[in-house]
Amino acid sequence: MNEEKKVEASLSGWKDKISNPAQLGGIETSILDNGLGRGNRIAWINTGTGLRYKVILDRGMDIADAFYNQYSLAWLSHGGFTSPQPQSDKGIDWLRTFGGGLLTTCGLSHVGGPEKDEFGERGIHGQISNTPAEIESIIQPDPLAGKMDMSITGVIKETRVFGPSLELRRTISGKLGESIIRIHDEVINRGNTPTPLMVLYHFNFGYPMVDEGTEILWEGKWQPRFGSENARIFKAGNDFKKCPAPIDDHLGTGEEVAFIDPTANEAGQCSCGLYNAKIGLKVEINFNKNELPHLINWQHWGKNEYVTGIEPATNPPIGQAQARANQELMFLNPYETRNFDLEIKALEI
Repeated sequence: MNEEKKVEASLSGWKDKISNPAQLGGIETSILDNGLGRGNRIAWINTGTGLRYKVILDRGMDIADAFYNQYSLAWLSHGGFTSPQPQSDKGIDWLRTFGGGLLTTCGLSHVGGPEKDEFGERGIHGQISNTPAEIESIIQPDPLAGKMDMSITGVIKETRVFGPSLELRRTISGKLGESIIRIHDEVINRGNTPTPLMVLYHFNFGYPMVDEGTEILWEGKWQPRFGSENARIFKAGNDFKKCPAPIDDHLGTGEEVAFIDPTANEAGQCSCGLYNAKIGLKVEINFNKNELPHLINWQHWGKNEYVTGIEPATNPPIGQAQARANQELMFLNPYETRNFDLEIKALEI
């Protein structure tokens, strides 16, 4: 039975049998009351298909835990998600707040390592993931009224007096009965001068979705981040699209990264993801190359820190300074808006 027929069969019998739509799924908001994330607002979203995930409203509306049936899709760091720390924007402080999760958003004006130049000082991957959202709306599904769509929308601001002043308006949506997460982002420059724009969608996958033999799915021309002479994984002849067992080379700070020019179809759409044949599950990420022309594959196979990242982006994570030097840095003019759309789909295969 294919995926659509499974979903249809699972939902076809509800008519005249439910009092509350929450029996099928929907959005439930709450506040964490313990641990490093105490006080954080969250939203659990249940699609009614086995796909359910937790949106951290106080951390840029990023996505933490994500499950399909009994299988965890996301990698979570040792500390998990902490309360937002907006001042973690110097040096490598960002790593103290990095919870992993299915999605950590990087940007909005800097993606890459720490740097300092005549335009200012910037820490790893920018500030947006350490910024709370102002929630504008929550739309629940109402099957009895024939409405299966659900969504949550919020505004996250990266701003200061004298600029820059960027605003991210994010909508995370789906449909009851579909194992799909849709992300629609609108970034607007609310300031009065042109502002750099760098955005990277840091999707982090872990066990059991990621296991020995899991296939990493992407197509396109690629190059190792630090050159082929320094690569041990991303080199010709090596099967770097199949997840290995944990390796000693990746204890501590060990990692490797590939920069990819993703292959797109005639409509500009790119597809990437993971396939684990052991559990019969595929996760697919779809995005438009005209919006996000770059893709990054991060591999970190440390013991008990076993993760791969698949990351559509406006730029490789080389930092604002290098992108400026390469004449690749994007700018948003005052009140100009850029849109980004991504779709994450879980499929039983």
